Amino acid sequence: MFGFIADIFNAALYYPLFNSLIFIYNYLPGHDFGLAIILLTLIIRVILYPVAVKALHSQKALQALQPKLQEIQKKYKDDKEKQAKETLEMYRTEKINPFSGLLLALVQIPILIALYQVFWHGLRPEALDHLYSFVANPGQINAMFVGLVDLAKPNIPLAFVAGLLQFFQTKMLLPAQDKSKPKDTTMATMMQKQMVYFFPFITVIILWKLPSALGLYWIISGAFSIVQQYFILKQKDRV
Repeated sequence: MFGFIADIFNAALYYPLFNSLIFIYNYLPGHDFGLAIILLTLIIRVILYPVAVKALHSQKALQALQPKLQEIQKKYKDDKEKQAKETLEMYRTEKINPFSGLLLALVQIPILIALYQVFWHGLRPEALDHLYSFVANPGQINAMFVGLVDLAKPNIPLAFVAGLLQFFQTKMLLPAQDKSKPKDTTMATMMQKQMVYFFPFITVIILWKLPSALGLYWIISGAFSIVQQYFILKQKDRV
């Protein structure tokens, strides 16, 4: 059973990503592995753009409903069943799926796992046996980025940069605090604020000892998300 799932995973994600990376690598002047990763990252982000936009709009819509949610929690604080029923009714009335904001994260998890496999095993000569017939075999892969960073090895500065971008990416999604109103101390709000620091910390820990190729992907993906969020949120504020 596990072998069957692994075969599907490889056919659907690992082999396409690996072949795409080598295809880009072959056609880049100087065969810069880092530039190939950057281009592959941008391609992935463009493909995921509709999902990301939907998830972002959903997340902002849920934030806008926080006052109503707090009213329900306060009104039915002694009746959890009624509270849950009213909350679900509010989501139905507003036509919002409370889980749609997690869609992008759920989609990206298997992609990250596949990229981990690509960067961990794909640099080995035997991995080139998995190239498609139309992808030229480069013989060997030079994992250097601009001749300075070996992307096959961990790189602590890249891990910290990825964590910093994760911080800004998460912080941008926090609702603006109205200073004229009492400070929001609800559990949901407190957890959101903690995630601003928790996610970057976890990002650095994950990338600390992994091939820095994954860190480079994380950085470019994070930068893309920050720009995307800026324009989408700015557009929404104008409406």
